[in-house]
This record gives sequence, C-alpha cells and structure tokens, in this order.
Amino acid sequence: MSKIQLRKNSKYALLTPTSMGIRITPKDGQPVHCSQDFMLYASSAETNVASISSYLGLPVKVLTTFVKDSPVAKLIKSNLASRHMDYEGKEVEQGDPWGYRHQINIADSGFGSRGPRVLNDRAGEVGRTLNVKDFDLNRIFGEEGVQIMHLSGLIAALSPDTGNFCLELARAAKKHGTRISFDLNHRASFWKGREKELHDIFTEIASVTDILIGNEEDFQLCLGIDGPEAGGKDIGAKIEGFKGMINNAKKKFPNTSVFATTLREVVSANQHLWGGIISEQGNWHVVEPRDIYVQDRIGGGDGFVGGMLYAILKGWEPEKWIKFGWASGALAATLLTDYGQPADEEQIWSIWEGNARVKR
Repeated sequence: MSKIQLRKNSKYALLTPTSMGIRITPKDGQPVHCSQDFMLYASSAETNVASISSYLGLPVKVLTTFVKDSPVAKLIKSNLASRHMDYEGKEVEQGDPWGYRHQINIADSGFGSRGPRVLNDRAGEVGRTLNVKDFDLNRIFGEEGVQIMHLSGLIAALSPDTGNFCLELARAAKKHGTRISFDLNHRASFWKGREKELHDIFTEIASVTDILIGNEEDFQLCLGIDGPEAGGKDIGAKIEGFKGMINNAKKKFPNTSVFATTLREVVSANQHLWGGIISEQGNWHVVEPRDIYVQDRIGGGDGFVGGMLYAILKGWEPEKWIKFGWASGALAATLLTDYGQPADEEQIWSIWEGNARVKR
C-alpha cells in the first residue's frame, strides 16, 4: 500500500480557506421556535475539518476574511486562537447597516423521532469577498510551506470571487508541492444559474486534487461523473454504487490518488449507523455502518475528513486512515460544537475500539 508523499520543511501541516460565521443552537435539543435559551459558537465546515489536526498538535492555518470592528469577528478570532489555529484575512468595512456581516447558522439538534432542522442565513456574508489579491500566495505556499490544503465546494461556489480564489489557491499549491484535498459539497442553491461556470471551476480543481471527497450526487452534479445510483437503505448497494462512481472518476482524474465518502443511516436523531469508504491507489477500505450515539449530527462528516487527513499527515498506513476518520466523525457527533475537540489520539482510538470505559 502507498502513502502520500508530503512536502518537508513546511510551517503548516494543514491550511484551509473558509468563511467564518456563528452557529446558534437551542439548549437540550429543543426546536428553535420553542426555545428561549440558545448557545452560540463560532463555526465553519472547513475549520471543523481542521480542528482534528489542530487539537492534536499539528500546525494549522486558516485563510478567511473579517468584518472590521465587529464583535462577532472578535469572537471568531478568539475561537480560532483557542483551537490552536493561525489565521490570516482582510478586514472589510461593514458599510451601512445593510452591509457585510458574518454568516449565521441556526440549527437544532433534533431528539428521538424528531429530526434536526437547519437554517443557513448567508445574506451579506463577508466571506463572499474572499479574493486572491488579498493574500500573498508565494509567501504562504513557497516561503512558509503547507503540506496539505483542504478546499471545500462550499467556498468555491460562494461567489465568482471565491471560485477564482479557490482556483488560484489550487494552482499555487500544485506549483509548490502542496497536496490538495477537495470536498465537493454540492449545494443546489449555490449552483442555481451558475452550473457551467462552477462545473468548469470544480473540474479544474479536481484535476490537480490528490484527495477527492464526496457522495454519488456530489460527483454527478459537480463533475458530471456517470455511475450507478445507490438507493434506499441497502448498504451493499450504496457501497457498490460508490465504487462504480469512483472507478469512472479515476478515468477522468488520474492524478487523484484518494477518494472518500461517509455512509450514514439514521435510526433516530440520537442513534445512527455510521460508516465510510476510502479508495487509495486502487485499494478499498470500507467500514460498514456501526451504531453510534448522537448528541448533534452536524459536523460528523467534517470530523471524518479531518481524522483521515490527520492520519495521512502523520504518515500512517492507509488502513488506519478510515478507522481514525470514522472515529473522529463519531467523536464530533458526541459534542455540542460542530467540530471535534479530541483530548489526544487515544481518545479517538478508544472510540474506534468501542471502549467507552472510564479513564482514570
């Protein structure tokens, strides 16, 4: 089995561009419309991924943008620092009261037979202004150095500026020997009326990507990859559907060495069957769905990706990548934040082993 060769003498193990916002969640799993007490966290899908590495001691950097003099921006900066992440980003004037702000994610966790509901309020989102001219890519990738850059389709599709930003990041990363991870993350509302533009951007990024992540729908809608549908709750069909899709994707993207996706069946809001699939250099690694208990499902998929990338950064054998990714996603599902905060590697391996005994 092969490992991914990573650039040596890099300041950062992992770098990710993102649009930071806040997540507002009712207490005790209650619905939003019934609640008076709420918890507020700084959040983004991309920093959810990076948190596994940052909490386990690897150097992480975030490229983003902030609303100047905003108390929410100060909260976000403090949160990133508490998660052991360096950050860099332009300060953008709010303008008038209808100007820029950080995105707001309003979500409840669901409970039992009542599923979660999520509302993304992205009006005036400052992250839409992310622009390549605001960052020195030669310094970041050439002088400082990065081992893996993680891109998300959420950022690539946010605006024409962010699409070009992600393209230029991918080109610079490739030039300087940084490995690229790309989670397709298709969102129909982002793509409406921009299908050809975004298909071209996503296809170019995927062509230089080393690690490509997404489900069957992501590969079809973002990249136009043909493959069998995996329908219903038949796990065998889902696994075979993904394998068929990846076999087609390998023909179109021969430079990609790793493909990955998660598998999830929802028994109730608090009990899921959780699994995953990784293909690396033609070798398949599958975890068929196993029982996990869920405090809040949001961020589980990001935890999976974060755990997989950490395992790759550590130089572990590929059969460990999926195990650590699976357990990192399961860890995130036990927390009220939507990002995993592992105490150490042992905590994650204990989740994989099914050992929930007290540690004294």
